[in-house]
Parts: sequence; C-alpha cells; structure tokens
Amino acid sequence: MHLIKPFKIAATAASLTLAPALAASETLPNIVLIFADDLGYGDLGCYGATKVQTPNIDKLAAEGRRFTDAHSASAVCTPSRYGLVTGEYPMRAGLWGPCHPTSKLLIDTEQLTIADVLKNKGYETSVFGKWHLGFGEKEADYSKPLRPGPQDLGFDYYFGVPVVNSAPPYVYVENDKIVGMTPDDPIVYLGKGNKGVTPITPLEKKHGGRVSNWFGGATEAHKLYNDFTVGTTLTEKATQWIKDRDDAHPFFLYFAATNIHHPFTPAPRFQGTSQAGLYGDFIHELDWIVGEVVKTLEEKGIADNTLILFTSDNGGMFNEGGQDAFKHGHKQNGDLLGFKFGVWEGGHRVPLIAKWPGKIEPGTTSSQVISSVDFLATFAAITGQEIPADKIADSQNVLSAFVDNPSAPVRDHLILSPRSSKHLSLRKGKWMYIPARSSGGFTGNKPGHHGFSGPAAASFIGNKNSDIEKGKIKKEAPPAQLYDLEADVNQTQNVIKEHPEVAKQMQEILKGYRAEMKPEAPKGKKK
Repeated sequence: MHLIKPFKIAATAASLTLAPALAASETLPNIVLIFADDLGYGDLGCYGATKVQTPNIDKLAAEGRRFTDAHSASAVCTPSRYGLVTGEYPMRAGLWGPCHPTSKLLIDTEQLTIADVLKNKGYETSVFGKWHLGFGEKEADYSKPLRPGPQDLGFDYYFGVPVVNSAPPYVYVENDKIVGMTPDDPIVYLGKGNKGVTPITPLEKKHGGRVSNWFGGATEAHKLYNDFTVGTTLTEKATQWIKDRDDAHPFFLYFAATNIHHPFTPAPRFQGTSQAGLYGDFIHELDWIVGEVVKTLEEKGIADNTLILFTSDNGGMFNEGGQDAFKHGHKQNGDLLGFKFGVWEGGHRVPLIAKWPGKIEPGTTSSQVISSVDFLATFAAITGQEIPADKIADSQNVLSAFVDNPSAPVRDHLILSPRSSKHLSLRKGKWMYIPARSSGGFTGNKPGHHGFSGPAAASFIGNKNSDIEKGKIKKEAPPAQLYDLEADVNQTQNVIKEHPEVAKQMQEILKGYRAEMKPEAPKGKKK
C-alpha cells in the first residue's frame, strides 16, 4: 500500500524553496489538469488553427494565460506521462517508448507523485482516462486486481483506459478491476495474432491505425467499450466525480483524454463538424470535453477557486489522420519542424493554458520555458509546501510564470527526450542542442505510412532545414545540431558550425545527464 509521508516544511540548503502562493486565510484551490493525447502546437484556434474551431479551449486562454514555449517531458506517450506524474525526467527510469499492455507499474510506489503532494494537504485525488503506465509488480494480469496501480501512487480513484485507445485490452478499468468482467468469464491474454480474441468495435481504414485485440474472454466488459463513445464516457465519469465532491476538501482531477490519439473516432455528433476530416472532428470532441468540465465547475459554483491546466503529452503525429488533415489545409504542429516521437520542436513543444481567477491575469501570454515535469514542484508551491531536493526530482517551481511576469527565466535548462536515446537533447536559454542527426523519431519515409515522419515528412509539408535536401539528411550535414530558437523557432538553420563554443558547453551539460540514463525498460511479456 502506498503511504503518504508528510514532508517537513523547513528551509534548508538541500530543500526546494517554494514561495507560498496563498495567504493563510485563503482556501486551497481545486486543481484540474487536462492532458490531451497527441495534440500538436497548431491544433487549437488560440494557437493559430483555422480549419478547426476550439471555442471552449480558446476561452480558457482568453480568461487565463497561454504559454508559447511549453514542453512535454518526452515526445512519446508513456515517458511523457511518467514525467508528468513523478516530476522526473523519464530517461532516469529508462523510459523511451510506449509501454506494452502487460507492462508492470513503471513508477515505484515509494516515489513522490503529483497526487501525493496534494494528498499531503488534504486533497481528494482522481485520474480519468488513459493511464499507460502499467500495473502490478511484475506484469499486468488483468484477470486479477491491478495492484499496484494508480491507487498506490496517491490517487483515490481511477476510471479509464488501461493502455491507449489504439492498443488492447479494449476495456475500462475502475480503480483496480475491469468494468463488467465476471468471475465466470475472466479476461485471458492470448498475444498478438492468436485466435479466440474477443471482438471489438468495427472500424474502417479512414479511422486510422488500431492494434487488433490480444485478449479473449470478458465478453461483457469488451461490449461496454465502444471506440466512438470513449470520449463522452470519460467525460461523464469525470464530471460526475466533480459533482459528487463536498466542500470539506479541495480536489485534484487529472483527466488524461484519449483525444486526439488514433484511431480517430469522435462521437457521431462531432463527425463532419470540422474542416480537417476526422482528425479535426476529434479535436472538436476534445474541445467539448473541456467545455463540459468547465461548465460543471461553474454550475457547482467552484470555478473561481479552481486552477485549470490544459496541455498535451507530446506533439502531433503525422499518421493517416494527420496527413488527411494536412490535405484539408491543417498543420497540426503549425510551422514547427518535426512530429511526435522526434526531438525537433514539433515533437514536444505543446499548448499549455492556465486559468486561475484572481491569480492569473486574463488574456496574457508567456514565453517562459516550462516542462510538464514542473507541475509537481509547482503544486507544492501552490499549497505552501517545501520538498527535500532528493524528493523533488527534476521538477522546478514555475509558479511565478503563472501568476506573475518574471523577467528572468524560471528554468536554467531543460532535458528533452525523443524515442531514440541517442537523441537526448538539451535546451538552455535560446539554444537547442541535439547530439545527433535528424529527429530520432518515426522513420516512415512515404506519404500514407502510419509513421511518416522525420526529414521526408518535413520536406513533404514544406518545412525547410539546412541539413535536409529532398527529404533526406545531406551527406555533408554536421553530426549534431544547434538551433537559435529565439531567432529561428522553426529550426531552419543548423548553426553548430557557427557556434562551436556554445555546442561544446551544452555537450558538457548533456554529458552529465547522459551518464545518469538507464537502459530501456522491459516492454512486457510476449506470446
């Protein structure tokens, strides 16, 4: 069982200094963190999109603060979620790719989490939606209670999708059990390509890639899972949880939406509503989800004392849906170079919006460099806690970037993780250093490929980069990359030859982090 150990609030040289955000007489705010899936920097109206309409999310930005230089902990789903929940760079845990459906729990139950920090101050905590961080001590056995799991990491309640909406098992999990599974019809792991799997929602090619089911049994549980109602089901559960809260305790809700990860399966009411195909329709459903959460807070009369954070787990993926949206004139990552899985900006620079009435000035924009690993330390600051340095991991208190307008950077530097460990990179000030060629992401090189990415996809959509010619890295391109993002946010010019001293300094900083990297974690059993 995961025990919440109070941390001593004392100023020491080894502790993270956190300025209290609230006066002693003020009430602790509720915190709602909405974590979209694969939502790119250019996928929202308030970030420049014109082929999709996102009025609810745009309203959040108009009533709060929009960040232009925010980053996910990784350009990949599982590592990104690890960084968000723990405040630790995922490379320290050997996490580089998505975890297998049978993966064990990837977070040590003794490790401090964002839920722990808030429970320490009396918060009720919950997580809804995509988990994708494993269950169990050795492997996930879905026929048994899924412990340790979210409830052993500080979350009081969990309802959601155990892995991702494109991978089995296609069921819902509530706390530690599959919803609808009965003792006489348990779920059975059969593995990839085996017969006897339980049927799932029929989809067409236009909906995008989805792995076939690998599990048999649990027939009724599988029937409850319909790809076209996942978004609405999660929203109903999350908003009902808010409605059920009393005023005795503040609450924390972590909503990990499956939108807009493939397959693109918006509910019928959203289909055909955008100008960017099913990809855009799925964004419209995401915007509705945000609107429903906000409306629930308002109807309950607690919106004025709630901090709402909205961001994404990584940048957009140029899969079938992304390519179709591009044909309609939509650029999921705007003019940024790169896509999900890669270390170019399009892979990890993501939307971040924060609304906190009375604390965050409405209609403002910040260019501060922020990472999703920073939420842990920032939540501690909001609740007036100090956490020893050995518990705070890589998280930085960036509260001032939300509630004030600091002139100095709130972060000295930032480590960025793609799918490829050799592309672990460093951001420091205006500089971005990548110790290898290309992006370290997907390698599909032709339109129509699910993993169409890298230099080929960059050239296809019209991005320019000095190392790329006709969709390939030039033979004479430098072995590493350096970009001045202040002058060239779209990374058109690799300036490493012009600034060798900067590259050397950043290489030395990165070397220290690379020494702390762990080998890639096991992906789970195969059959």
